[in-house]
Amino acid sequence: MKKIAIMFLLLCSFVFGAEFNMKTNYSLLLNAHDGIGEITDSPDIVVNSSGVVMHKFKDGSKSIIARAVVTEKKDGFAKVRFEVFNSLKQQALPIPKILPSAGDEIILNFLYDRSLIVVPNKEIYKEITEHFKNITFIHPDIVGAYLNYEYKPNPSRDDFRKMCAQSAAGLIFIALDNEAVFADCGSFDVLKKFKSRSVDYYQLPFYTRVKGIDTIFWKLDGAKINNYDEYYKRLLGNLGN
Repeated sequence: MKKIAIMFLLLCSFVFGAEFNMKTNYSLLLNAHDGIGEITDSPDIVVNSSGVVMHKFKDGSKSIIARAVVTEKKDGFAKVRFEVFNSLKQQALPIPKILPSAGDEIILNFLYDRSLIVVPNKEIYKEITEHFKNITFIHPDIVGAYLNYEYKPNPSRDDFRKMCAQSAAGLIFIALDNEAVFADCGSFDVLKKFKSRSVDYYQLPFYTRVKGIDTIFWKLDGAKINNYDEYYKRLLGNLGN
């Protein structure tokens, strides 16, 4: 009887049997041309995953000089697209005038052990954080406090990107009705989808203990979210792919 009860609880969990473990991958850049580079492929490399380009200077010091996004895997190699690393836009971190070149280190799945979490209610939050024990989830109150300060009841991609940068997180987890995803926090490309159970009730804009996230009359882009699932599916963009 006890075993049956345990199995029933497992089957009722929001993401029963789901796993996510994208280990950090270190590769040398083989070549680079016109903003595209090539590295040796690995099972740990997934299309749409991202990372950074690390350059070693003559004095032995190292610095991140660009962001790298995996665009293709073919014939034992993976192609990466280079982008500006957002954190380097801060005044304290001037953008280095160095382009990626052969011999630089590509670190993929960068900060993929830390994630923002967007879920519709407290119960699902508890289930997700207890299920994915290998992921450090940034408490939604941190994002909620930011949105409350900015009078933003409808968080944008840029809002989440800013929170990821400030929290040193590479992922965002979003739970929807009957499905859930881990996505890259920079591109919002979905890395893995899970089937889940239906949602019983919703807290808007998402579960947080920060109450009363509202807008003010002069913010024209501050409309509240009416439909949680539609809003976050639209934010993800490529969920149907």
